[in-house]
Amino acid sequence: MATSGRRGPYICGIDAAMDVVSGKWKSLILWELHHHGIRRFAELRRGLPGVSEKMLIQHLREMEEDGLVHREVYREVPPKVEYSLTEHGVSLNAALAPLGEWGTDRIRRIGADRVPVDAAGPARR
Repeated sequence: MATSGRRGPYICGIDAAMDVVSGKWKSLILWELHHHGIRRFAELRRGLPGVSEKMLIQHLREMEEDGLVHREVYREVPPKVEYSLTEHGVSLNAALAPLGEWGTDRIRRIGADRVPVDAAGPARR
């Protein structure tokens, strides 16, 4: 399997994990695909306010190379492409859940503002 990024040598497991999820948008792409299942590119972009088309394409390619995301191309007119999590992506998302809980606790503890989230995904301001 082709891979992106640095690829070791690693100091520890956290180092190896961070190599795969580095970048602001990767964990949010995982979250979006986990909560909404199969998504087309435009749906992902709408669910991630602030991500540029270029950055989303780059991260999706890297995540596909790393075995986290599956890209399904349908040979039809107009072309249709769908993205979903692989088993490896699902397991990474589960591993990140405690970090998300820690972050939510931190938001409460420091009284920081956050964008409200509902079942449909991040709310728009």
